[in-house]
Amino acid sequence: MNKRVIPIVDFRQAMPLGLGAGMLPVPTEPVGLLGDALGRPLHDLRISVTDRCNFRCVYCMPKDVFDKQYQFLPHSALLTFEEITRVARQFVAHGVHKIRLTGGEPLLRKNIERLVEMLAALRTPEGREIDLTLTTNGTLLKQKAQALKDAGLKRVTVSLDSLDDENFRRMNDVDFPVARVLEGIEAAYAAGLGPIKINMVVKKGLNDHEILPMARRFKGTSAILRFIEYMDVGSSNGWRMDQVVPSNEVVRRIATELPLVEVDPNYTGETAERWRYADGSGEIGVISSVTHAFCQDCSRARLSTEGRVYTCLFASEGHDLRGIVRNGGSDAELAGAIARLWHQRGDRYSELRSEQQDARALRKVEMSYIGG
Repeated sequence: MNKRVIPIVDFRQAMPLGLGAGMLPVPTEPVGLLGDALGRPLHDLRISVTDRCNFRCVYCMPKDVFDKQYQFLPHSALLTFEEITRVARQFVAHGVHKIRLTGGEPLLRKNIERLVEMLAALRTPEGREIDLTLTTNGTLLKQKAQALKDAGLKRVTVSLDSLDDENFRRMNDVDFPVARVLEGIEAAYAAGLGPIKINMVVKKGLNDHEILPMARRFKGTSAILRFIEYMDVGSSNGWRMDQVVPSNEVVRRIATELPLVEVDPNYTGETAERWRYADGSGEIGVISSVTHAFCQDCSRARLSTEGRVYTCLFASEGHDLRGIVRNGGSDAELAGAIARLWHQRGDRYSELRSEQQDARALRKVEMSYIGG
């Protein structure tokens, strides 16, 4: 047998907050705005609700690593919905205005609608609702869309890497048909979970021939199609730079047939560069973490399903909040831990990679564990 096995480090060990050089000695009261070591505000929180997924996409959870023997987290290790909401409430008090639920595949988490309802009740210090969204592979969206909307979810983002059924089945590696994902997108439209974003990870030689077909398919709809450069997240996907299709090449290919006009970002820190069709029939976005780093405006924290905070998608270590929550810590202690962590944050992995420093050799957490 020539089965390819890629050893990966278990990054689920975490650094305890409240320890280490540079940490503030006392809790910090929420003031509605936090800045990190580089002056970047805390604005977005991405919450992974499960480390499991029903796909085995080759760029994220390849089957030869995440096989039947792979040890996923036991249910007892996961934050409960009440614990997630308690942690999220402190992030919102510190300035978070947008929460995205992710995974793994978040719709695999039983009764996810109840968590949506709990988070939708949170309010910013100014009394505003939060922007509550969810990213999904779409496999369960047809069944769940209306219940998610009724619970208070604002929008969904659907990962869709191919429209060709044979290629789509090859990429998800579990023989799941693309038609069922498209049905899920239609159900989300009908439920009012929009504008819907469609995320396509582009990998050279695998699906880059579908850039134009994808653009044609969603042009003239209310969906926003976003093309994501294949990234070196984690250690299991065998990433190589020569497999990356640069975003400027994606834009060039589309614009040769469908003229584009660049659009200003919706807000500082938005990951996607926006382009609209010159005839006014919609827009696309490109996310260029590899070729055009956007670290300088990054305002996102990530909470893993077992309560570790990661301050970068490419981080190698998380910081434990579950210990505070489950060991009788007060809300003030929880808020202080979040503040200390963000104050000392200096992550800029993509910039270091772009500067050709030795960033690629760093150990990195798997994307399936903390979400994209």
